[in-house]
Amino acid sequence: MRILAALSGGVDSSVAAARAVAAGHEVVGVHLALSRTRDALRSGSRGCCSREDAADAARVADVLGIPYYVWDLSEEFAEDVVAEFVASYAAGETPNPCLRCNEKIKFAAVLDKALALGFDAVCTGHYARLGDGLLRRAADAGKDQSYVLAVLRPDQLAHAMFPIGDTEKPAIRAEAAALGLRTATKPDSHDICFIPDGDTRGFLRERLGARPGALVDGSGAVLGTHDGVHGFTVGQRKGLGLDRPAADGRPRYVLGIEPVSGTVTVGPESALAVSQITARDPIWCAGTPDGPFACTVQVRAHGGVAPAEVTPLPEGVRVTLGEPLRGVAPGQAVAFYREDPAGDVVLGSATIVR
Repeated sequence: MRILAALSGGVDSSVAAARAVAAGHEVVGVHLALSRTRDALRSGSRGCCSREDAADAARVADVLGIPYYVWDLSEEFAEDVVAEFVASYAAGETPNPCLRCNEKIKFAAVLDKALALGFDAVCTGHYARLGDGLLRRAADAGKDQSYVLAVLRPDQLAHAMFPIGDTEKPAIRAEAAALGLRTATKPDSHDICFIPDGDTRGFLRERLGARPGALVDGSGAVLGTHDGVHGFTVGQRKGLGLDRPAADGRPRYVLGIEPVSGTVTVGPESALAVSQITARDPIWCAGTPDGPFACTVQVRAHGGVAPAEVTPLPEGVRVTLGEPLRGVAPGQAVAFYREDPAGDVVLGSATIVR
C-alpha cells in the first residue's frame, strides 16, 4: 500500500514509519507545520512542531530512505484547534485540544489530502490498536491514546495505521536506537503543544482579556472575585485566589462555571461527584447503536473511568454512571468502551454538555 507517515519528529512516529517501511509498504514521510511561530514551540519536553522537530523528522526519513515533505497546516490548526480552544474556555468549558487536532487536522485535513493524492492510509505514532476495522486500547495502558482517537469515524479508521499500539514505550525507544534513529532518546512532548511554557491561564488572558466575576459558594454567598472564567476548570483546587479557608478548614474546589454572569461556584470535594452526564454530537467508531447499551466510559485522557449505561437521544446521549466520577467538566469528551478479549474496543465518543 501507499502510506503517508506523519513524522512529528518524536520517537513514536519515527518507529511507526519504520515499521510501515519494514512491512513492505511504499512510505512517504510528511511533517506537519502547525505553528506560525515554530521557533517558540519547544522548551525541553514541552511543545512540539518546532524547527527542531522538523529537522529531526527529516533525519528520520533520511535514515529510513523515504521521501520527506513539510505540509503547512498552520492556518487550519489556528482556526480549528487554537481558536476553538480559546472559545471553549471563554464559554466555561474544558476542551481537549489533542482530541480536536486528531479530529480536525490529522484525520480530516491530512487524511483527505492524502487520499486525494492517491495514498491508501495515514500512519501515525499513536498508542492504539486497529483490527477488523475496530479501534482498541493500546497494549501499554500507561501510554494508551485511544481516548483522543475516539472522535474518528469508521471511514477514517479504514484509512488509518497505528503500528506501535501493540508495544510498550521502553521497547519502542530500544527499537529506535537499534535502527540508529536520533529520536530514540528525545524527551516526549507533553501538555498543550501551542502553550510550551505551560501557562494556560496566561495564554488565555492574553487573548480574552480581563472578564471580572464572582467566586461564590453553594449558597450563592460571594467569597471573592476573579479576572475571568477562562482561568478555571471544574475540579480545580489550586489558584482560586481566596483569602480565607472554608468554615470546616477543608480545601475548596471549582464545582461550576457560568460564563454569562462570570460566576464561578466553589465547594467541598464531595460535591464534585457526578452520577449522570449529558453529551452532544456523538461520533460512533464501531457503528451506530440501535438503543441503550452498557459499557465503560472514560472522561479524561488519563483516568476518569467507570461502568455506565448509555442512552442515545435525538440531540446526543445520556450517560448513567454505575459509580460516581469527580471533576467531570463540560467541553470534555466522554468515550465509550466495550470489553473484549483482544483489548477494549472504542465504541465512540461525545462532548459533555452537563
